[in-house]
Amino acid sequence: MQVTLNEQQQIRREKLLELKKYGIEPYPAPLFEISHSSVEIKQNFNEETKEAFQNISLAGRIMSVRDMGKANFAVLQDSAGRIQIYIRRDDICPGEDKSLYDVVFKKLLDLGDIIGVKGYAFITKTGETSVHVREFTLLTKSLHPLPIVKEKDGEVFDAVTDLEFKYRQRYADLIVNEDVRQRFTKITKMKNAIRDFLNMRGGLEVDTPVLQSIPGGASARPFITHHNALNIPLYLRIANELYLKRLIVGGFDWVYEFSRDFRNEGMDRTHNPEFTILEFYVAYKDYFWMMETTEQLLEKTAIATNGITSTVIDGITVDLKAPYKRISIYDAIKEHTGHDISSMDENGIREVCHNLHIAVDNTMGKGKLVDELFSAKCEKSYIQPTFIIDYPVEMSPLTKKHRTIEGLVERFELIINGKEIANAYSELNDPIEQRHRFEEQVKLMERGDEEAMFIDYDFLNALEYGMPPTAGIGIGIDRLAMLLTGQVSIQDVLFFPQMKPLNQAQ
Repeated sequence: MQVTLNEQQQIRREKLLELKKYGIEPYPAPLFEISHSSVEIKQNFNEETKEAFQNISLAGRIMSVRDMGKANFAVLQDSAGRIQIYIRRDDICPGEDKSLYDVVFKKLLDLGDIIGVKGYAFITKTGETSVHVREFTLLTKSLHPLPIVKEKDGEVFDAVTDLEFKYRQRYADLIVNEDVRQRFTKITKMKNAIRDFLNMRGGLEVDTPVLQSIPGGASARPFITHHNALNIPLYLRIANELYLKRLIVGGFDWVYEFSRDFRNEGMDRTHNPEFTILEFYVAYKDYFWMMETTEQLLEKTAIATNGITSTVIDGITVDLKAPYKRISIYDAIKEHTGHDISSMDENGIREVCHNLHIAVDNTMGKGKLVDELFSAKCEKSYIQPTFIIDYPVEMSPLTKKHRTIEGLVERFELIINGKEIANAYSELNDPIEQRHRFEEQVKLMERGDEEAMFIDYDFLNALEYGMPPTAGIGIGIDRLAMLLTGQVSIQDVLFFPQMKPLNQAQ
């Protein structure tokens, strides 16, 4: 494909050729020893420690240059942050030949180029910790101009805010927007805090198949592919639940997985076709224990991520400090619609949906109707963390029947800021009842429900060996990241959200 270069791109390529004429390799061998990061220097350098900062080396991108004739101030950005550097002509070129400074540094280098510098730390007359450069090395020539972001007196101007650019060219977004890099660093900190919590309590992190012969463990429309060697269809997993339960059957008491899942459904500010779910399963526990554990997990994760239990998202303060409110799904629907549907059959609930102008159709069974009713009229009302508990059995084909209330199961969803963050059960471990529930799902599939579950016969076989009483949960990691970083769009917590190819985007 023919590449059309703009003027700036063409100029940079010409500079690339000029550098080679001066004997400078624009992409040298990768080894460059780094002694300090920008943040380490800025945080630790002072009069008492300056002896330790007399021979330092660091590397990063040139983000700005202030030309002072025979000297330059520039800003260097590494993975930790930014620091000012000071380059003087006579330091770089102590002999007669000044071309390294006059030509190479001042004329052939551009913003975005990556250089390595060696020198010593000092504090300027204005009080800014900087690096006085004795040597510099070009490590990478940038051929694409960076978007220009200006900052003055702590205020950012011309920040890159175009979403099309940010999502398609996340690498450039990360280069120029430090807050974006900090956001994704915070998300990693969040995940590490969750792992620490689970590991300290005896959880075992495992991996289960992404390609599955049966797309089980959730109600969702799968992606399908074909395995040539086996000559069979395979599905990208919609959940890893059934495999983790197999491991409980096998004798592990607590297993967890950060699962990359795929659902061939709509895209919006809270849905991406691939996403991350944390699922964990614990033997000899129930959904009451899981509610308490979830409260502890999220409270500790919030503190580890942000230093406090509260977070602000879309101007609303949400506090993850335990304990959380609990309300049954039927009581929630009654509270927000005035309709008590607890004793209604499928047709009665469908009529309620029609009366409330909720779009439903005849392919939807009782469980789907209740889900649509709750989603349309109740879910957005729960801003502070709330456990919606005790669902009808038709909504929960993998869940144990309620121990005291006929027709319900021991399930909860955790709603925060009007969105589902977690879904958990006392797990169904009766293989005969599980087979019956799967068969009911097949009937829904025959009615046209594309999200109904398949029958996983191997999972039924595993259950027949005996699975101990078990509690399980799935927590939406991307939605939790949105919450803890104050983002209203899932695309802003994914490095590379799914988008149409450019040639199809118009």
